[in-house]
Amino acid sequence: MFSLPPDRRENIKLTSQSVPNGGPRLEIDLEKISHNASELVNRLLKKGISVTGVTKATLGSPEIANAWIRAGVVGLGDSRVENVATMRDAKITEPMILIRTPMISQVDAVVTLTDVSFNTELSVIRKLSEVAKKKNCVHGVVLMVELGDLREGIMPEQLEKMIREVLKFSNILFMGIGTNLACRSGVSPDSQNMSELSALADSIDATFGPIVNTVSGGNSANLGWALSGVNTGRINNLRLGESLLLGCEPLQRKAIKGLHTDAITLVAEVIELKTKPSKPWGNIGQAAFGEVIIDDGAQGNITQAIFAIGRQDVDPDGLVFPDGLKILAASSDHLVVDASHYRGTLKVGTEVRFQLNYSALLRTMTSPFISKIIMKPEVNPEVILSVENI
Repeated sequence: MFSLPPDRRENIKLTSQSVPNGGPRLEIDLEKISHNASELVNRLLKKGISVTGVTKATLGSPEIANAWIRAGVVGLGDSRVENVATMRDAKITEPMILIRTPMISQVDAVVTLTDVSFNTELSVIRKLSEVAKKKNCVHGVVLMVELGDLREGIMPEQLEKMIREVLKFSNILFMGIGTNLACRSGVSPDSQNMSELSALADSIDATFGPIVNTVSGGNSANLGWALSGVNTGRINNLRLGESLLLGCEPLQRKAIKGLHTDAITLVAEVIELKTKPSKPWGNIGQAAFGEVIIDDGAQGNITQAIFAIGRQDVDPDGLVFPDGLKILAASSDHLVVDASHYRGTLKVGTEVRFQLNYSALLRTMTSPFISKIIMKPEVNPEVILSVENI
């Protein structure tokens, strides 16, 4: 039914390179990202805290990594060795830290590509030791401690025993301890749990001698605590990603004063614009992703716009819509929006800018269907038609 004539098939030589430019894209402002990094590096430096730039949301973008290095981060952290490999291939030689406990199946790559890894399992460290010995190198280890968020971490009462075993391994350098909060359960970093981490560092040094070099207090969620004027104790490093990229803190998603919140923008195109009823009709079951449409009492017709982007590309709940647009639904490939406010001005082909939260950013960066455009300071970006300038 859909087959092409033989002569037509013979003439098709479509490749990924021949797909025209345009379509959904992320516009990444390197100057703004660099500014965010410089600001936080300098603010934290006054507290004796260094910054590790977390590149996982950027898929190890060498351009962003280099911007952060110029801004003063002391190393780059990622949870995927594939991203680290991308940066190493780009000749980035700065310290690389694997911030997720290594998979045993990847220990060879971890030792080859990274300088340090965060660990919680003795069996994994044993394998790291074996590989490091074969490669005649030393691999650094930071032990992660559980302080309440219930993601990764060694229980505090088991930490001393763990360190005693780690110190026996050849070609392994125990570098310190760290923790992670506000990711699984939303437990906030505060004076109590950060003081506990500092006390653990003091206890380790008292038992084993001065061996704790690094005390990594957490992620962007720690910024409110770290910059509040409190005594930060032994905490001397934070791992920052969201705050550098989006200019906000993760606990309340509030903008951080002096930082850019629009360094990364999603651009999507309208592919359909029609007047339609506000309510579906027929027998209603589950929608594509399990949703059940609830009657909200809406009546009448609306101007419905569809954008060429969907759940395969973005977390729709993580998009910040321009004033006057309201999300109605999202399927795999379609974002359905009430655009009644722009009736008569929005049209098919219009490109609209959306801001993103961290969840939306992660998915858009991962999608192969969204172009990533680095906007360098010396280049004047093309002016595109968007809701803001209709």
